This record gives sequence, structure tokens and C-alpha cells, in this order.
Amino acid sequence: MALLSPQDLQAFGLTLRLAATVTASLLLLGTPLAWWLARTRSRWQRPVAAVVALPLVLPPTVLGFYLLLLLGPHSVVGRSMAALGLSPLPFTFAGLVVASMLYSLPFVVQPLHNAFESVGTRPLEAAACLRAGPLDRFLSVALPQAMPGFVTAAVLGFAHTVGEFGVVLMIGGNIPGRTRVLSLRIYDHVEAGEYHQAHMLSLCLLVFSFSALLAMSLLRARRHRHD
Repeated sequence: MALLSPQDLQAFGLTLRLAATVTASLLLLGTPLAWWLARTRSRWQRPVAAVVALPLVLPPTVLGFYLLLLLGPHSVVGRSMAALGLSPLPFTFAGLVVASMLYSLPFVVQPLHNAFESVGTRPLEAAACLRAGPLDRFLSVALPQAMPGFVTAAVLGFAHTVGEFGVVLMIGGNIPGRTRVLSLRIYDHVEAGEYHQAHMLSLCLLVFSFSALLAMSLLRARRHRHD
């Protein structure tokens, strides 16, 4: 008996594709948000930070349910997409990406926020004295010093997306080859009484999660030794 069936491998590949897409998108969109949260003195800073952190305490099925209502074919968003000739997002890979980005948002933005805060103001002020513009200060000063935060954000965002269940089930269903990710495949095996297959996939996730956390810990220790 093969360790992983073609359907398992298909779910494995879809999960990696989803996690890579979500992580890259969140790093791209979350970086300016984290920079703003770290630098702004606006009264909106705390409410925005609370919204970003909301998925940490909100049950994933609740988030998935409201996303289903927001993105469904009868919603404003759904009707607008239909008017543009686009398919509704629920039960599609694109819908999984949107839902996963929202659910994994704090796992990327918060490490970036902390990294940008740790840069402080003095290096940026020194660069400003040398007539460096805002973008130049960000790219040449803040970004290199915050790079460990980017590594942490990427690892946490990727690992968290790989392990998602409630959100992807609510917004994506369980469609083979389209929205059936690894966590849903494990659920299918357990529901069918196929505990050996569920064990093999669960073991893969367990090893991956442990390796991600260990790698992050080693990177932090290495950084402290060089500081």
C-alpha cells in the first residue's frame, strides 16, 4: 500500500500552493500595514490593530460564515463580480486565498509590526539627516534591520495557512482538486474510518509544524549570538 494516495498528494500540492500564495500576498500587503501601525500616531492605530488581531480570538467558522455571506453570489460583492463577468469567490481556490489571507493576517502583520518597532527612530532620523527620502529610509534602513521579522512572519504565515480547517471548509467546501486541502483530507479519512491514512497525513503536518518552530527558534538564537 502506498503511503500517500493520488488524492492525498493532490491535497498536499494544493495546500502548499495555497500557503505559498497566501504568504507571498500577505508579505506584500501586510508590510505597509505593519509599517503604518508601527509609525503612526493616529487615533485609528489601536482600532486597526484590534481588527488585524481579531482572527486570533474569533472562531474560524464565524469568520468563514461571514465571508460566505460577504462574498456569496447574492451579496453586493457577488453581484458586482457577476456584473463584471467574474465567478463568485466561494468554493473556488481564489476564495480560499482571500479567506486564508484574512485568517492568517495577524500571524504576518504582528511580527512585522514588532520588527519595525524594534528599529526605533534614531537610525531613521540619522538617514533623514543625510537627506534620504522616506522610501529610501525604509528600503535602506528599516527593511534590512527588520529582516528577522520578515522571516518569522513568513514561517508563521505559511505554517498557519497549512493547518487551517474551519475557514477553508466554510468558504471552500471540500471539492477534490479545487478546495480540498490537507486538513480536510485528514477529516475525510477519519470520517471514513481510514485511520492509517489519517495518521500518515497528520504525521506530515506534525513534522512540518515542529520543523517550522524549531527553525524559527534556531534563527532567533543565531541572531542573539550575532547581536
